[in-house]
Formats: sequence, C-alpha cells, structure tokens
Amino acid sequence: MKIKSITTLLITGLALSSCMMGGPAPRQVSYSPAPQPMGVDGSWVDPNGIVSTFQAGTFSTRSSDSNALLASGTYSNQSPTLVEINMTSLLRKTQSRVNCALVTPDQLNCTTDSGANFSLRRKS
Repeated sequence: MKIKSITTLLITGLALSSCMMGGPAPRQVSYSPAPQPMGVDGSWVDPNGIVSTFQAGTFSTRSSDSNALLASGTYSNQSPTLVEINMTSLLRKTQSRVNCALVTPDQLNCTTDSGANFSLRRKS
C-alpha cells in the first residue's frame, strides 16, 4: 500500500512539474521610437513665443499671452520641404506671402515677400 501511495505522489509531482515548465516563453518588449512628424502640420513657435498653427491648408498665428489672433491665411506645399503661406495680418491690415523651407523636421526657415527672415520651431 505504501508503494502505491508513493508511486501516486511521484506521478502527481511529475505531472505538476511538467505543467509548470512548459509555459509560454517570456514576451520580449521592443522599443520603437516615435515617428518623426512629416510636413508642417501642427504648432510652431518663434523666438518671441508667438505660436503659428498649420492645419489642413489653413494658417494662423496667435499671441502667446492672450491667445489673440494676429494673422490668418492659407498655405500650400510647393514641395516636401517648401511651403508658401498667403496671410493677412490683423494688426497691420496687410496681406503678404511667406516662403518657408523645412530645414529639419523641427525647424522652418521663412522669408517674407519684403525680404525679412525668421525661424519657427516645432512646438512639442
């Protein structure tokens, strides 16, 4: 009788240990960096903190303190790295054209039709 009990315990123990060892392999977590943004869609900021937003062909510029609309207009992609903005300044009541070059995914270098230069940085 003792041999039968010992044999039963051994078989049960082996069965349980084989269940524990045969589980799925541990999952490996892979890291994928966030994709770099494409084009100019999104928010951009100049050195003075003024925020410009490009969204689906529309352009706007707002003050950083009161969020007041300073300029608005449209933009079009002339190439993957060149954007043309047609805008109206609400402060000066003037219309102008600005050409911007996307020099890195996070920097736009722009020139107004009067020859003034400025840069914008992608807002994170």
